[in-house]
Amino acid sequence: MTATEPHVDDAPLAQLYRDFESEHLNPLWTQLGDLMPMTPTSLAVPFVWKWSTLYPLAQRAGDLVPVGRGGERRAIALANPGLGGVPYVTPTLWAAIQYLGPKEVAPEHRHAQNAFRFVVEGEGVWTVVNGDPVAMRRGDFLLTPGWHFHGHHNETDQPMAWIDGLDIPFVHYTDTGFFEFGSENVTDDSTPDVSRSERLWTHPGLRPLVGLDAKTSSPIAAYRWEHTDAALREQLALEDEGYAATTEPGHAAVRYTNPTTGGDVMPTIRAEFHRLRAGAHTRPRRDVGSTVYQVFEGSGRFVLGGESREVGTGDMIVVPSWTEWSIEAGTGFDLFAFSDAPIVERLHFDRTYISEGA
Repeated sequence: MTATEPHVDDAPLAQLYRDFESEHLNPLWTQLGDLMPMTPTSLAVPFVWKWSTLYPLAQRAGDLVPVGRGGERRAIALANPGLGGVPYVTPTLWAAIQYLGPKEVAPEHRHAQNAFRFVVEGEGVWTVVNGDPVAMRRGDFLLTPGWHFHGHHNETDQPMAWIDGLDIPFVHYTDTGFFEFGSENVTDDSTPDVSRSERLWTHPGLRPLVGLDAKTSSPIAAYRWEHTDAALREQLALEDEGYAATTEPGHAAVRYTNPTTGGDVMPTIRAEFHRLRAGAHTRPRRDVGSTVYQVFEGSGRFVLGGESREVGTGDMIVVPSWTEWSIEAGTGFDLFAFSDAPIVERLHFDRTYISEGA
């Protein structure tokens, strides 16, 4: 009991509280600390999901659970242990491993939620976004902006798994979601090496005159690994030559951007890729907003809220809002990351604290 709560013998005040409850009212003075904490206090907790556990479970689901109308996708969501069992990795972000078996087709649908795919291993699946077939290969970052029809088809005799990221919790809590079924199959089952969107939009420094308007989400369907890898490699090479090209010593990083605005690829999700040399580390920091990482290659450790977690290829890590975190590379360390930063920044809630002592 707090000092502001009534004593059992204070009958008039006790009755007042009962009357509040019966009229669905809450007095601010009993809950100000919960509603307006001194610093962000996320219900989400730091957590690590191991790829060595995730992938076998996805394989078992592939053997037992059909894909198609009804469930639509064989996707297994990461449920943050601090969020009471809801299938959200943070209060704003959803993440899952999706598994598509040999020759399987995931039917088309569309939804208000923004989505992406990131491939940590394998190839042979095409995602079809608004009729444009897009090959999925290791290291590729692929977009499915809100209200774009999309389906997937596996043309090989081998299964394939990737991670999905969406803004499902944000859309859910703001009551802004829509969903619509599409074709039972994909509308174009061809298998081009390069999608139409890439042919139009991925020539460095060149913008098609048919696309001069600013688009809410990036028109690039796939950001290919070979370009990401080259950009990171050159940053570290320039650092070796004495130029200021990295965010921290031994830490190269790039952000995926929308070529029509220069901003984030989607209005609610930011995506980046980080590469740390063996032995490099980041300074401890806190950020408003939450971030999810997947180890693409290598091994190292995340220090989350003072606790060290060893991670390796495929592992997924969540850093909730205002959790102190840092990264230490064991081997060379490649990390894909996505966050809710566009939401936080657009609302001007962004704040970062970086330790000066590290």
